Amino acid sequence: MGAELSQRCPAILVAAPASGQGKTTVACALARLHARQGRRVRAFKCGPDFLDPFWLTQASGAPVHQLDLWMTGEDDCRARLHAAAAGADLVIVEGVMGLFDGEPSAADLARRLHLPVLAVVDAAAMAGTFGALAFGLQHYQPGLRWAGVLANRVASARHAQLLQAGLREPADWLGGLPRDKGLALPERHLGLTVATELDDAMARLDAAADALAATPLGQMDGAGLQRWEVDFAAPQDAVAAVHPLAGRTIAIARDAAFCFIYAANLDCLRALGAELVFFSPLADAALPACDALWLPGGYPELHAARLSANTGLRASLQAHVLAGKPVWAECGGMMALFDTLVDTQGQAHALWGLLPGRVQMQPRLAALGPQQLALPAGTLRGHTFHYSTCATPLAPVARTSRPGQAPAPDAGEALLQQGGIRASYFHAWFASSPAATAALFTWPN
Repeated sequence: MGAELSQRCPAILVAAPASGQGKTTVACALARLHARQGRRVRAFKCGPDFLDPFWLTQASGAPVHQLDLWMTGEDDCRARLHAAAAGADLVIVEGVMGLFDGEPSAADLARRLHLPVLAVVDAAAMAGTFGALAFGLQHYQPGLRWAGVLANRVASARHAQLLQAGLREPADWLGGLPRDKGLALPERHLGLTVATELDDAMARLDAAADALAATPLGQMDGAGLQRWEVDFAAPQDAVAAVHPLAGRTIAIARDAAFCFIYAANLDCLRALGAELVFFSPLADAALPACDALWLPGGYPELHAARLSANTGLRASLQAHVLAGKPVWAECGGMMALFDTLVDTQGQAHALWGLLPGRVQMQPRLAALGPQQLALPAGTLRGHTFHYSTCATPLAPVARTSRPGQAPAPDAGEALLQQGGIRASYFHAWFASSPAATAALFTWPN
């Protein structure tokens, strides 16, 4: 692999000492600001998050992929960043949780890929301690390439001066964003509200970009960004492509109720040879012509009444299953397959009735974290994140497990199977095992 195959591009990882500090707002503001100025921006999200990428996609104008040293793998991360750098003027990677939280963490990714780290700190209730926190983030672990620190929710110009004065290195100060509720992105129970559901999403992004433009970070031009240039090495030679899904059409639910879809998962299905068609369970009365069906996660609990009322689609789904065609249902997609869904208000809705049982929304998280699913064709990596529980007479045919652990009968997420249906709370990263992915959409024969 020659050096001439590497790609050089300014890049930055936007991190924080904890969740809720404002790193999504800053990452989106930075992407929107440079996109408005005519630069080609590519954004990525650390970890398995579905929601932040909606906002990053709006801000950058380009697809957003996930980077995770375990779920997607280091080689996959390197390949995606190398490909993005070839056509970008700036690469922005939004971190996950706190900089050193998780295993692997955002800091691990930054070190492996030599990404400069920008720390976003909610400074609303601090002054000199801001400097101590910034110093600790920079030096807690060796080998981090440091870009600087940005204060969020700054009360006044005097407050900003106190924060800046607390830094050991004046050059670390990249500015402060004001305490302004208008700059916060709206949230609900699974995280941020999906950007495409809001009429004012772009106006919110523009407001954040305008605020960032008044800071030293926002005033950097293309030449200034070169201090954060990264050499993204070319990936190893790709494995010869195989097309086990050639000639097969996969119908994918995609609307406000079913929106947890990795862009990279769609790319993976196409690379395996599948033709993809999309439909809306909220609006369409029937499935499109297809050989297999994917019901991804989302918010069926917020749209249960409309899903229940769409009797035409329910009949079409039943016909698909009776024809022996495969269905892969993840989390929210699985929830809609049960007889009954009880929403957060305690109201019961009759849903599609293709799996026996009842789903009940809970006030707190029921499960969260990385998971893997071992199938005969290979092991898929992914994660789980849900607020509901299900009660069903079906016995699991398999269970997911945490990284590095074997499946256990009383742990992990159940894989349910009935006829051509396979369903689980598990969200899969398809590229982690293309063979297992192909098997999901060709089984049963």
